[in-house]
Amino acid sequence: MLILGASTFLLTAYNGNFWRTFFSATGGVSLPHLPLHLGSFLLLVLLFNACLNLINFRFIVKPVLVVLFMATSATYYFMNEYGTAIDKSMIQNLLETDVHEALELLNWKLLLTITVLGIIPSLLVCRAKISFCAGKRGLMLQAANIGGSLLMASVLLFLFFKSLAPALREHRELRYLLAPTNYIQAINGYIKQQRAQALVMAPLGMDATKRVVGSGNRQRSVTLIVVGETARAANFSLNGYTRATNPELSAQPDLLNFTDVQSCGTATAVSVPCVFSALGRKNYSDDKAHAQQGLLDVLSHAGFSVLWRDNNSGCKGACDRVDYEDLSKTEPGNRWCVDDECFDERLLDGLPELIRKASQDMVIVLHQKGSHGPAYWKRAPAAFQRFGPVCQTNQLESCSRESIVAAYDNSILYTDHFLNQAIELLKASAAKEQINTAMLYFSDHGESLGEHNMYLHGAPYVISPAEQRAVPFMLWLSDGFRSRFHIDQRCLAARTGQAFSHDNVFHSVLGMHSIGTAVYNPGLDIFGPCTHEA
Repeated sequence: MLILGASTFLLTAYNGNFWRTFFSATGGVSLPHLPLHLGSFLLLVLLFNACLNLINFRFIVKPVLVVLFMATSATYYFMNEYGTAIDKSMIQNLLETDVHEALELLNWKLLLTITVLGIIPSLLVCRAKISFCAGKRGLMLQAANIGGSLLMASVLLFLFFKSLAPALREHRELRYLLAPTNYIQAINGYIKQQRAQALVMAPLGMDATKRVVGSGNRQRSVTLIVVGETARAANFSLNGYTRATNPELSAQPDLLNFTDVQSCGTATAVSVPCVFSALGRKNYSDDKAHAQQGLLDVLSHAGFSVLWRDNNSGCKGACDRVDYEDLSKTEPGNRWCVDDECFDERLLDGLPELIRKASQDMVIVLHQKGSHGPAYWKRAPAAFQRFGPVCQTNQLESCSRESIVAAYDNSILYTDHFLNQAIELLKASAAKEQINTAMLYFSDHGESLGEHNMYLHGAPYVISPAEQRAVPFMLWLSDGFRSRFHIDQRCLAARTGQAFSHDNVFHSVLGMHSIGTAVYNPGLDIFGPCTHEA
């Protein structure tokens, strides 16, 4: 009875999101649909009962049930509060989250949920008295229990298959919502991915060279590639958002803002290695990306000095073979650091000196903290807390949606200032050092702020909302940069409304620097039609 009770409890206590989605997918809650809904519930209870009976042995069943209740209670909280669906990318994102990001997710409601739905049921399981039949008789009874459950489940599946099949086929998100099978499958997928036979690191673009484009301007170039965090295109006033979140960038006359750009993933752990790889979203996998060199390697092969500066949780393998600076750790007395984190302007500290000392063409990647949630209010200094009232807790359910959006918009306002400061720094360096400068900015992924009752990010790509995929993408080129590489600004401006994605970044960075290599695909180069030989 313990196993049957546990199966029923798992399906009722932790799966509100699943049942709401399932009821909607099968025509809604009504008397005509009652047999289908009750039959489906019984079908899942029987399947859970069969699976759990596989571990129904003395000294095994109770510890396993305790682990299930504890893990599923935590999963329930994040699924229920943030509308999170669980797949292997979410597991990867969880395991690669740093301590500061993890601490921002802790709150009293999470602890209360784990207590009520995890600790209390676990204590009841531990106190339950179970009698086991020994020897062959016990195994026979267990086999009969499993076989009987599967037989009855098969009958129910046969009876309701015609009604269930369309819903399951059209609503693939259901498998990401059913706990605990969702996170068990996700963990299994992640482990398989990590245990896949390691491939030898494949070189990429070893033939890369700087093409000589015309004659004249031969001054060295410095390009900033700014990787944003959790910035969604919808909340940039440059893209038509009603709140003035981009007052400084709007005043930059030569800034190009691309309005229709899609991310490679919905989490940093996927998007960052993907965007710096040559794989593209459809061909991307974590093991492929870690087995092949990427964009920064190709730039190095072409003779560029490459540096990654980080104010986030690392480069996810994209910068493993280039110079790296971790600026996310607080330093006593540093003007950009407050409490346990640093604001993004720290990424600009010392850049003029680095640029001055560089003796060759250089690419510097700046990885922002950006708008990482749920503690949006921490992402911007006091001077940029202009919109309000602001949600100042990581318990988003206790805040109005307006206050959550206001806190998020303040982080976008600060990113606007940060990017403008970067451009002004490049302008000053171009004039002082007689160099050509450029800045490319894009975010790794977007963010849900309550649309469809979803928050944060990391949804499986196939069911992810547009808010988690549509990202800002901007470009600024100095006059000297355009002159050296013969880039037509008006031609680029005419392309800003076209559809692009993270797939374009690899080839566009090569194209904008006139780098020739066999891995370059001109069809994915945003600059391709706008670069002309002198």
